[in-house]
Amino acid sequence: MSKGKMILVGVLVGILLLAISLYGFFRGTYNQFVSLDEGVKSSWAQVENQLQRRFDLIPNLVETVKGYAKQEKDVLVEVTNARAKVGGANTVPDKINANNELSGALSRLLVVVEKYPDLKSNQNFLRLQDELAGTENRIAVERKRYNDTVKVYNVAIRSFPANILAGMFGFNKAAFFEAPAAAKAVPQVKFQ
Repeated sequence: MSKGKMILVGVLVGILLLAISLYGFFRGTYNQFVSLDEGVKSSWAQVENQLQRRFDLIPNLVETVKGYAKQEKDVLVEVTNARAKVGGANTVPDKINANNELSGALSRLLVVVEKYPDLKSNQNFLRLQDELAGTENRIAVERKRYNDTVKVYNVAIRSFPANILAGMFGFNKAAFFEAPAAAKAVPQVKFQ
């Protein structure tokens, strides 16, 4: 075999190996993005399950408090309006904002409850309050899982050279579920 033919075969083998390597990179990276994207969606679905549980508990809590605290109408209206916003939110960022607003309204409602000793000893209210506390804990766990999944996904689609492939196929950053600014304020406890 002549030297020219050996060089040609070597070049062809090199091109073939490069093509196989590039195919492996693109295939593996794309499949990783799909898997991570599905993980983000699955994690968000778990957050939504817990948010729905809270959403369903709120009318019972409001009705129980309403019977005792008729003069606290503003707080009850605020909780009801915030719950309606949650029901009307369609995108992940809108749902996050609406649920953060609902969390704040629920916090204010629980502060109002402190004024009513009879309400605090009512078994229906105590059971609802325990259910709500348990749900809030579940939400916190699922939010953390969701945010962990979003972090892994966002790092993967922003890392070079995979970010080129992510841009080509429309993989976009996912939104974190962040605490509202009001959550950073220290709650004040006052005994009367």
